[in-house]
Amino acid sequence: MILSTLQVSHRSSQLRPTAVNTVLAEIRQAQARGQTVVSLMRGEPDFDTPPHIIEAATRAMKGGRTRYPDNRGEIVLRQAVADKLSRENGVTYDPGSEILVTTGATLGIHSALLALLNDDDEVLVPDPIYDAYHSPILLAGGRVVPVRTSIEDGRFVLTAQAIDEAVTPRSRVLLLNTPWNPVGTVIRESELLAIADVLSRRDLMLISDEIYEAITYDGCRHVSPSSLSAGLRERTVLLNSLSKTYAMTGWRVGYCAAPAPIIQSMFLALQQASRGPATFIQDAAAVALTGPQDAVSDMRTEYTRRRSQVMHALARIPRVRVLPPEGGFFAMVDARETAVPSEQIRRRLLNEAGVAVIHGAAYGPGGEGTLRVSFASGGDTLTRGLERLRAGLEAL
Repeated sequence: MILSTLQVSHRSSQLRPTAVNTVLAEIRQAQARGQTVVSLMRGEPDFDTPPHIIEAATRAMKGGRTRYPDNRGEIVLRQAVADKLSRENGVTYDPGSEILVTTGATLGIHSALLALLNDDDEVLVPDPIYDAYHSPILLAGGRVVPVRTSIEDGRFVLTAQAIDEAVTPRSRVLLLNTPWNPVGTVIRESELLAIADVLSRRDLMLISDEIYEAITYDGCRHVSPSSLSAGLRERTVLLNSLSKTYAMTGWRVGYCAAPAPIIQSMFLALQQASRGPATFIQDAAAVALTGPQDAVSDMRTEYTRRRSQVMHALARIPRVRVLPPEGGFFAMVDARETAVPSEQIRRRLLNEAGVAVIHGAAYGPGGEGTLRVSFASGGDTLTRGLERLRAGLEAL
């Protein structure tokens, strides 16, 4: 075939690399030039998976649990998910018909969008928001509609009024992430109730990504929207994974909970792309959810310490302030007073200070003037990275 005649689909031509992958390519180029780079950008915990979870997977493999899984998820894991949601989130789901196990939360998002969207339906997303949401929306035939946010009292705020103003006749879904990547806001119960009113009046569905739920600070409490009312539960697809809570990023195991008809549609979409996580991984995931939770508490304590380290290291820099994260392991650095575009700041930090962060504008125009700094890794990486970051910001 002659190269000039090659064509790709319209949908695939709309896709773009994520911000992390784009910056990773620049880091490799810098390293090829002999430059040392400290990365403060990835969202991957540096903790080892707790030993009792690894032992559970080993036992399962030795016991022959290596064949095809139940495509909906092994019933032992679905029951563990249902028990966890009832115990920790205050919402009840039937493990037989209202829970779906997925290969990470990413495939949960894909299957939810495929189940809910028709061509040209709109998905409302806060601006800024984790940029990897955009491509699945486009692949499902949807359109991304940003919802304006603002920085008030040191935190990014998404209001019910802003959501209401963004709705059009084509709007179908609101996608929320709480705790909210990249900005670190934990959406409060009062804010969720106001949003729920808009969802009801405007007949919108909610996709609620709750993967950072276990990592919160300063008395902030994660609230699952589906726990607030029966009406909101019927409109909500709850998404989660074990990646962040249990340091299981490479295990690729997540779950969804929603009313049975939605789960059935998601299941039909999901089975076209995945047969689900391996059975031994699902057995280990069930042990993670039902077993000792000491490791989760210990990791949260360490993240709290790292958060304080970030706040202290970047304090009192002229025209720069850190927005204290309420959840997750990212801190947003507000550098709007420098009047330097965030992409330009990021490049200067990489090339002149040898530290990699993500520019806020990568997550939408609402993030312009900010930088996302990760403290998912600690120790010497965090210490050296913060030293370089402070020096680079002071040089602005």
